[in-house]
Amino acid sequence: MRAATAGAFALALVASATPAASQTLDLASGNQDTPIVVEADNGIEWQQDNEVLIARGNAHATRGGVTVYADVLRAYYDRPQNGASHLKRLDATGSKGVKIVSASETMDGDAAVYDLDRAILVVSGKKVTYLSGQDVITSDQQMEYYEKDQKAVARGQAMATHEGKTLTARQIEAYFHKVGNKNEVREVRAFDDVVIVTDTDTVRADRAIYNVATGLATMVGHVKITRGQNQLDGDQAEINMNSGVSRLLTAPGTSSSGGRVRGLIQPQQSQSGSAPAKSVGKSQSK
Repeated sequence: MRAATAGAFALALVASATPAASQTLDLASGNQDTPIVVEADNGIEWQQDNEVLIARGNAHATRGGVTVYADVLRAYYDRPQNGASHLKRLDATGSKGVKIVSASETMDGDAAVYDLDRAILVVSGKKVTYLSGQDVITSDQQMEYYEKDQKAVARGQAMATHEGKTLTARQIEAYFHKVGNKNEVREVRAFDDVVIVTDTDTVRADRAIYNVATGLATMVGHVKITRGQNQLDGDQAEINMNSGVSRLLTAPGTSSSGGRVRGLIQPQQSQSGSAPAKSVGKSQSK
């Protein structure tokens, strides 16, 4: 065992990845000759027999434009080959939480594990947050970031927010596409206890797919659209998140409602009643 004093420590720890710089949260990218630089206030411990480097006290590790901040960082590696070690995994923990930052994205929580061979980042905690531009995804359990598959998965009580519009569910999958060298969310898939809130409606369903570019959300399974005291029930709905227009549909061949939709419209109250619903119910059964 050998310990280094507090300060910066550059390691020739190499990740298996394509040689391309990135502004996403891809710590595995970069030239294969690029070292990871580790800094800490309270010392850096190098356990050569255990093949691990431990940095403590305001620690951070930087490589390829991505920085991981934590109280304690543990870098696991394979024994050197051709003068360089192979970095396998980076663990981050701390009483003040952890943060992974690039020029365009941020993810934070209570603890993180970065599998560099598979380019998968797992962040856990009571509140895990992913931020990219105007897109925000949160979870009270765990979030996974898959660089190769270009997606993030939030588990627990999850929420996705885009330009003030919110979607909540027990599981949310966000799929990215690259614009330049940054990620933008192109599609969101939600499962179990799905709720979308617009300026006028609250829509509930079993699952949903939201196309960010078109603003159209398709919701399926036990759909309920509520506006004030009015409610519409059906098998499927199309929600235009940009215009606020909701279309209630039946799903041919799978409808539990006999090919019909059902609406409960409360009468207009003289003083403080709800306005009549503007949602449209449409049956597609034949």
